[in-house]
Amino acid sequence: MASAIGKGLMDRVVLVTGASSGIGRGCAVSLAREGCFVAITGRNAEALEETKKQCNNAGAALDKILCIVADLCKDEDCERIISTTRSHFGNLDILVNNAGILIDGGIETITMEDYDKQMHINTRQVFLITKLALPHILERKGNIVNVSSITGLRAFPGIIAYTMSKAAVDQLTRSVALEVADRGVRVNAVNPGVIVTKIRTRAGVSDEAYKKFLEYSKTTHAMGRVGEVEEVAEAVVFLASENASFITGATLPIDGGRSIMCPR
Repeated sequence: MASAIGKGLMDRVVLVTGASSGIGRGCAVSLAREGCFVAITGRNAEALEETKKQCNNAGAALDKILCIVADLCKDEDCERIISTTRSHFGNLDILVNNAGILIDGGIETITMEDYDKQMHINTRQVFLITKLALPHILERKGNIVNVSSITGLRAFPGIIAYTMSKAAVDQLTRSVALEVADRGVRVNAVNPGVIVTKIRTRAGVSDEAYKKFLEYSKTTHAMGRVGEVEEVAEAVVFLASENASFITGATLPIDGGRSIMCPR
């Protein structure tokens, strides 16, 4: 019989950042379904409670779910996230770095303020959370899964700081993977294409424009459609599990073939 996608995940302690919506929420729910203890963090307490409810509905007992309201832009909050998870559950096995934002703008239009904000949230906080969590993950011989983007693998105009931030996440993934491989810890990333979430509407795109973008995106993905949150979450579960025991430093496209397409 084939192994489940979450082999070895039962009762492992997982921290998911940016878990109040979208891919982060999907990852938390999928990992809860696999039997993990799940610490979820985000800035919106009400949204985190909804994620907690969905984790509970997926089969996780309420005492296996921990909500931590925090702002990852604050170093002290990053430290509190790790210490709270450890004190509540006793350890930390797996880190899913998902939190991130998208800010529009090309090199000629983006302000340095927006550039700094983009890089701080998408790159610096990933670096810091990883640095803080790593001693505990090394102790447990756990692993890290970063949520990057197809824009880390391919260049796209008009979102220069975002593409730079995700390329940095990919390089962080590879570099840390090499630093810890001989100590039994794996580090991987998923690189989603267009996935139906609220990241673009939160960046200021109107609902109508977003609908048009999703329709257009059917033509830019080889499979003729955009992706769903669950398709990314299941890949994260796989990479976090023992089924991926010989995979490290990978940047896995979850993009319906978009990253291999070329204009004709």
